[in-house]
Amino acid sequence: MARVVVTGGCGFLGSHLVDELVRRGDDVTVFDGGTPPPDQTPPASVRYVAGDVRDAAALTEVVKSGVDTVYHMAAVVGVDRYLASPVDVIDINLLGTRNVLDLASKADAKVVVASTSEVFGKNPAVPWREDDDRVLGSTAVDRWCYSSSKALGEHLAFAYARDRGLKTAIVRYFNVYGPRQRPAFVVSRSVHRALNAQPQVVYDNGVQTRCFTYVQDAIDATITAGNSDAAIGECFNVGSSVETTVAEVINLVAELTNTDAIVPIDTRIHLGARYQDLQRRVPDTNKIRNALGWHCTTDLRDGLAKTIDWARKNPWWLAQPDSGVAPNTDQAAA
Repeated sequence: MARVVVTGGCGFLGSHLVDELVRRGDDVTVFDGGTPPPDQTPPASVRYVAGDVRDAAALTEVVKSGVDTVYHMAAVVGVDRYLASPVDVIDINLLGTRNVLDLASKADAKVVVASTSEVFGKNPAVPWREDDDRVLGSTAVDRWCYSSSKALGEHLAFAYARDRGLKTAIVRYFNVYGPRQRPAFVVSRSVHRALNAQPQVVYDNGVQTRCFTYVQDAIDATITAGNSDAAIGECFNVGSSVETTVAEVINLVAELTNTDAIVPIDTRIHLGARYQDLQRRVPDTNKIRNALGWHCTTDLRDGLAKTIDWARKNPWWLAQPDSGVAPNTDQAAA
């Protein structure tokens, strides 16, 4: 039985990670400023400590001698939040990561750092290998604060590994979706709107492509990285290899929920220069497949069906506000 800490363990990915670690028999401590999702019923053995990763003193209560692995999942995620709170995005992703790495180094614990495909920015040369170049927009555009702060977190992880011998692994998630995700992302928002009898929103005709990754697949990759010596000092893309347009995903959600109304959004008119999208986001997953033996096993239709079934059974989630980046849909349709 491993003794593990999960920062951000009440969030979307973090809560699923906690569920799986508990199922595997690990001793789990969650460090998060929030509370567990209403549909989660962790056993009494899971210890919850309230705190902010920017507060190093509070973090010392959980990241200390005797801990085997820290899964650092805490982050501010979502384009709506990048635009609304860029200072928090940078502080949590950079200062919080520094605190976790520093304390883990003193405790001789391994750290798995949750990162993102956003670090590649708008590099047009897909599929992206882990060591491919980053291509970003202007620092005056808040859209890129998440990408930059997450990349700096990766730099810190590599630096601690090389300079201080810290056992680290980085997992870069590609468009993860599934139960409990805040309705601010393509899949979660589309499911949320469909089940609330609201028209779907599609940006710029939905020609952008993504590789959508079901949450359980992402969690399996994360724990595999945490348990494998082959992952130490390495970074891995975690994502599906199937490239799908956003329009195809929205239409599939509509099919599975028996809805069909769609509101098109021209981002140039309604969101302006503060919003910058990526045309393609595709991972090369050969490294994680070869080194760790991991690959996605859930196809998109099955993953969407599971997500929709869960959403129907959880009215607390359906009651959440639609927090995606978009103007009023009535105005957009006019």
